[in-house]
Amino acid sequence: MNSYSTPQTLSTAEARTAAILAHLSGPVSTFLSVGWLSIVGPLAVWLLCKDRSAIVRKDAAEAFNFQVTMWLSAIVGGLMCLTVILIPLGLVLLATGIIGSILFGIIGAVKVMNGQSYSYPWRLTILS
Repeated sequence: MNSYSTPQTLSTAEARTAAILAHLSGPVSTFLSVGWLSIVGPLAVWLLCKDRSAIVRKDAAEAFNFQVTMWLSAIVGGLMCLTVILIPLGLVLLATGIIGSILFGIIGAVKVMNGQSYSYPWRLTILS
C-alpha cells in the first residue's frame, strides 16, 4: 500500500478562509515587513491548498501574481529614486506598489468574503 494519501478537499468555509488569508497576507505583510514578505503568504496558501480547492488555487495565484507585480513596482520605484531625474517617477511607482498592495488586497478579501471571485486589475501571470 502507498504511504502517501490524497489530500482531502477543503470544505466551502475552509476554502473561503484560505482564499481570504491569501488576499490579506499582502496588506498585513506590508505593515509588518514593509512589503518585503508580501509574496510569501499567497505562495504558502497556493502551495498548501492548490490540490485541495480550485477556488483557493485561483485566488491564491491571483494574490501572488498581484503581490509580485506590486513588489516589483516598489523595487523599481525605489531604484529610480536613487537618481535625481527619476525621483518623481520613482515615488509614483513606490507609492503605487505600497498603496496597491494594501488597497487591492483588502478589496480582494472582501469580495471573497462575500462569495465572489476577484481578479486584480494589474498583474504579471506567474502562477495559475
